[in-house]
Amino acid sequence: MGFFERYLSAWVGLGMATGVALGLVIPGVFQSIALLEYAHVNLVVAGLIWIMIYPMMIQIDWNAVKQVGRKPKGLALTLIVNWLIKPFSMTALAVLFFEYLFAPWVDPQSASEYIAGMILLGVAPCTAMVFVWSQLVKGDAGYTLVQVSLNDLIMVVAFAPIAGLLLGVTDVTVPWPTLLLSTVLYVVLPLAAGMITRSVLVRHSQRALGDFMARLKTWSVAGLIGTVVLLFGFQAGTIVEQPAIIALIALPLVLQTYGIFLVAWWAAKWLRLPHDVAGPACLIGTSNFFELAVAVAISLFGLNSGAALATVVGVLVEVPVMLTLVAMVNAWKPRIP
Repeated sequence: MGFFERYLSAWVGLGMATGVALGLVIPGVFQSIALLEYAHVNLVVAGLIWIMIYPMMIQIDWNAVKQVGRKPKGLALTLIVNWLIKPFSMTALAVLFFEYLFAPWVDPQSASEYIAGMILLGVAPCTAMVFVWSQLVKGDAGYTLVQVSLNDLIMVVAFAPIAGLLLGVTDVTVPWPTLLLSTVLYVVLPLAAGMITRSVLVRHSQRALGDFMARLKTWSVAGLIGTVVLLFGFQAGTIVEQPAIIALIALPLVLQTYGIFLVAWWAAKWLRLPHDVAGPACLIGTSNFFELAVAVAISLFGLNSGAALATVVGVLVEVPVMLTLVAMVNAWKPRIP
């Protein structure tokens, strides 16, 4: 992990503070940026999201999908957790906390938007950061690549239907054209661009691919921080008036992360998966593709929405929580053959 990746939580926290400060000092600038949109997609944020997502997609080696059948148990565990458990458990927790436990402190409209943001986090399985988690638990790098590649292929066709279903279940109006446009804009097109770029670079040399990826890393983090600054600038007034809302959103997100991990780890132990497969399989089913969730929340509900705020809080808690899970995987290594 490079300097920027290692201290990602610190940069996110600094970006949040900077965004709030700028939002209070120069609110007119943020209002002008908010008006730069087309088909409910903010052009500035879309550019920053692309800077984040594009480098991740270049990492995906689609030839690895041919190895899908090599270790089917670990792959099955990842897919079941990602697509049949995690979205629905996140929805249940979001509804439990914001429609019942936190109802006295959160108005119904805001609660509905926070729930929507959490649902979008739950429906977006992690891609790029999984490679980092896999490395930290000494996982099988090739198998991790297969897991991520297959998840991305499934996300192309499953993200919009599952998100639409769960948002509808929680009585959130789903603008389907915008949801489908977001899926194409932030999943399909970056995947295509990444595949083309990777193909061109690999034909030249593997070193060319590595050098290009190294140059993009800093830009990817910069895109993330820029997005955080904008989002918290748009939300500055709400955050200053209701600072406790960050903690209220973070609590169910943290519980969801640890809960899903324990479910996946128990299943990996029951399946007797080797450690280098079990570790990445559990972590990929636990972390989120928060960049996609942020982008879709902005497109569906707006820059100033509670949904956008909830997805950004997901960014804040993701890294420190996942690092504790990495420590747990390494400490529990002897428990799985």
